[in-house]
Amino acid sequence: MALVPYEETAVMGLQKFHKPLATFSFANHTIRIRQDWRQLGVAAVVWDAAVVLSAYLEMGAVELRGRRAVELGAGTGLVGIVAALLGAHVTITDRKVALEFLKSNVQANLPAHIQPKAVVKELTWGQNLGSYSPGEFDLILGADIIYLEETFTDLLQTLEHLCSNRSVILLACRIRYERDNDFLAMLERQFTVTKVHYDPDKDVHIYKAQKRNQREDF
Repeated sequence: MALVPYEETAVMGLQKFHKPLATFSFANHTIRIRQDWRQLGVAAVVWDAAVVLSAYLEMGAVELRGRRAVELGAGTGLVGIVAALLGAHVTITDRKVALEFLKSNVQANLPAHIQPKAVVKELTWGQNLGSYSPGEFDLILGADIIYLEETFTDLLQTLEHLCSNRSVILLACRIRYERDNDFLAMLERQFTVTKVHYDPDKDVHIYKAQKRNQREDF
């Protein structure tokens, strides 16, 4: 995965990514996320979009208790961990190279009685989709996963596969480049897309997407 530069935070802003531990408070729990920039780069640090999406879930914007959720490109797993703490049955996914690191964060931050509700599983977009049932999830979560143009087609294919007519997609992202808007345009060809939240301090948008011609039950 290529480094995505934050132009306005060239030096000072990146220092937080080099800290070995990032601490957060969500769902009445203190969450301590291990980071490893040197070994895994962008996949092993907590980006602002993950923090904003976690806060959005904590606000109760969507019903999580008992829902089947999946986090795509989970990296450190913060969003999936928060979703599990809030009652969802979560499949937390990333590429194979990141799984051991991801699993260590999930296991370290979920109480024993909640751990069975969270599964860490490999998912490379556009590949091995057969190991996931079509329309398997009620909620698809993604934080800062829209940035590499060469992955857009595979990501769309993956979203299409995982979604049923009742599924809701929540994507949190910072719009850095025109290609980010290009992806949203691609998404709108297959899904109804609305912006449901904006954090001006972190400049992060959250978009909700659903397959066209479906009821909005969330």
